[in-house]
Amino acid sequence: MKIAILDALTYGDTSLEVFKTLGDVTVYQTTIPEETAERVRDAEVIVTNKAVINDAVMEAAPALKLICVAATGMNNIDHDAAARRGITVKNVAGYSTDSVVQHTFSLLFYLMGHSRYYDEYVKAGEWQKEAVFAHIGPSFSELRGKKWGIIGLGEIGCNVARVAKAFGAEVWYYSTSGKNVSEEFEQTTLSRLVENSDVISIHAPLNAQTQNLISHSELLQMKDGAVLLNLGRGGIVDEDALSVIIDVKPIYVGLDVLAQEPMKKSHPLLSVQHPERLYLTPHIAWTSREARERLIAATAENIRTFLKQPQ
Repeated sequence: MKIAILDALTYGDTSLEVFKTLGDVTVYQTTIPEETAERVRDAEVIVTNKAVINDAVMEAAPALKLICVAATGMNNIDHDAAARRGITVKNVAGYSTDSVVQHTFSLLFYLMGHSRYYDEYVKAGEWQKEAVFAHIGPSFSELRGKKWGIIGLGEIGCNVARVAKAFGAEVWYYSTSGKNVSEEFEQTTLSRLVENSDVISIHAPLNAQTQNLISHSELLQMKDGAVLLNLGRGGIVDEDALSVIIDVKPIYVGLDVLAQEPMKKSHPLLSVQHPERLYLTPHIAWTSREARERLIAATAENIRTFLKQPQ
């Protein structure tokens, strides 16, 4: 079985040795679109994270039997073309839930506790000048008793909700699809959630219903001092609108995802006048060591299961 791994760099330092037990493996650290067809020409199995596998790529790979997406989202695959050609497509779900939940609270507490200010204050030698033992600068609040609004109550959203509840927050949610119903938490409208929440976290996919879901009007409706976190997909928060409003309204925003990744050099969020209100991380919520190990193990298991099936 010839296996082509197209974007190994996306898995960091996670070992890919398990794939060698399944076949003849060729590993590419990155693959640009112009290279894909040639690299999969003899492949029977493709492993991809973000590399696009379209109809033309499949046409160039006559032996292709299985496409393994080492991720949950599969919008980089032409599913209709795969079905027409009898090519199986497999993904991995649930591997990063704990990692994303943890990073959600990492973003929150960094912003809510003004960690940047206090860290820089101490390292700049300012604490040594204090007349008393503690320096009370920007004040921060406890999470207990705060209203936490969740946009997208899937598996990750549910787990965030339960942890927030354990901290004493009052949780409610807005379902972007209208399909998620929970007896555990109150469902509300987007407008009510945005206007009344102290913390808003996004754990929804990007689609026609969520594109620019949080734009000028929603950002202006947020409570002063509220925290907005996007760990769903870039494009759900209107970044151009945010770059303007974050300077005129005291809200705090943590983003792990952007509409264009990697971030473009001229991105307006890099020029805001209140950078202390903004915390950006480079799409790492899913990348705990354990999550990446689960991802590779599950992808390998997808191949192993496929090989056991009658061909």
